[in-house]
Amino acid sequence: MTGAPLGEPWESAGWDGPDWPFTSAAHDSPADLYALWDVAVERSRARIGAALADGGPARLVHLSWPDGRHASLRRLLCDLIEEYGRHTGHADLLREAVDGRVGEDPPAGWKPVTAGVTGSGAAPVR
Repeated sequence: MTGAPLGEPWESAGWDGPDWPFTSAAHDSPADLYALWDVAVERSRARIGAALADGGPARLVHLSWPDGRHASLRRLLCDLIEEYGRHTGHADLLREAVDGRVGEDPPAGWKPVTAGVTGSGAAPVR
C-alpha cells in the first residue's frame, strides 16, 4: 500500500525463476505454512487498519497506473477480495492434498499456530 519493502520472509526468499511459487515450500511442514499464513493475516489486518485510520477507503495507495494515477485503498481492497475469491478453490485442492482435510471449516478446536512460531511477530505497519 505504501511502496515500503515487504519484509521477511519475502526479502530473502530468492524468487528463483518462474517455478519458485510452486517449489519454494516443498520442504515446509503444514504447521510452518499455517504459521506463515497466520502471521500474514495479522500483518495485513494491522496495515489495513492503519491505512483506514489514515485517510479511510478513499486514501490513495502507492500502486499506480502507467499514467501516474494512484488507486484508492477501496479499489485495492476490492481487487484483493476478488483475487482471493478467485483462487480459494485452488487453495482448497492444494490443502486437501497436503493434509487430507475436506470441507470448508477447520476441525473443532483448531487454533492458529502463530503464537508458538519464533520470530513471527507482526511486521510494523508501513
